[in-house]
Amino acid sequence: MSSTLTGRRAPRLWWNVLGLLVFVTAGFPLYWMLNTAFKPAKDAIDPDPSLLPTGITFANFGRALDIADFWGPVGRSMVVSLAVVVIGMVVGLLAALAISRFAFRGRKIVIVGILAVQMVPLVAMIIPVFLLLNDLGQYDRLTGLIITYLTFILPFTVWTLRGFIVNIPKELEEAAMVDGCSRTGAFLRVVFPLLAPGMVATSVYGFIQAWNEYLYALMLLSQKNQTATVWLGNFTTKHGTEYAPMMAGATMMAVPIVALFLLVQRKMAAGLTAGAVKG
Repeated sequence: MSSTLTGRRAPRLWWNVLGLLVFVTAGFPLYWMLNTAFKPAKDAIDPDPSLLPTGITFANFGRALDIADFWGPVGRSMVVSLAVVVIGMVVGLLAALAISRFAFRGRKIVIVGILAVQMVPLVAMIIPVFLLLNDLGQYDRLTGLIITYLTFILPFTVWTLRGFIVNIPKELEEAAMVDGCSRTGAFLRVVFPLLAPGMVATSVYGFIQAWNEYLYALMLLSQKNQTATVWLGNFTTKHGTEYAPMMAGATMMAVPIVALFLLVQRKMAAGLTAGAVKG
């Protein structure tokens, strides 16, 4: 009997060890960022660094705020990210609803097209995007950057929301319409509340993508209109890289993402699995 229990516990133990290794591997960069942000600047460039904090200082955060304007880039990143999320969710939800609930000519082509767009490397489109925005007068404008981000965030949004909508039985809408609701009323009263976790998960993904994007923000905006990710590049100069202030800046940039996760963590967990079975 004891040997049987031991045999059952062994695989679970190995899975726990594997999970712990994955956690340590994924969490170590975050730990090292925080460790470097709070350690003295001279220790950050020590050729024999210590895994444990050797001292705690807040001077790196002051240096990060002094080296260049911080709140301007962060504010622009917030505006761009929120605009991308709001516009992407409205347009993506309507598109996903049309693909999921209505039969029309070319429906399969649209679905395949959405998948095909996601396969194109973003770096391959930067020159055409630059030329197009320049012709439209949107170069070095936040609106141009928002439009650009929407082109690669919208396909994911549509595809993900489609999976969530497909999991909601049509019979629920039909029953609501039999009870007197219009199609719009049935969607708002029945489908929309069930879709909320999926919308939260998709919104968080879109926000993170827009917030962390670097290449297009670097190429499409000038120094005066730079976003937070480009702002981090100010710590690398011809004299070298100031690692401690850079990590302090990266820590401050991570605060909005962490706060967002803490606010929506429950719906985020439900949304990540809600559309994973059918679709």
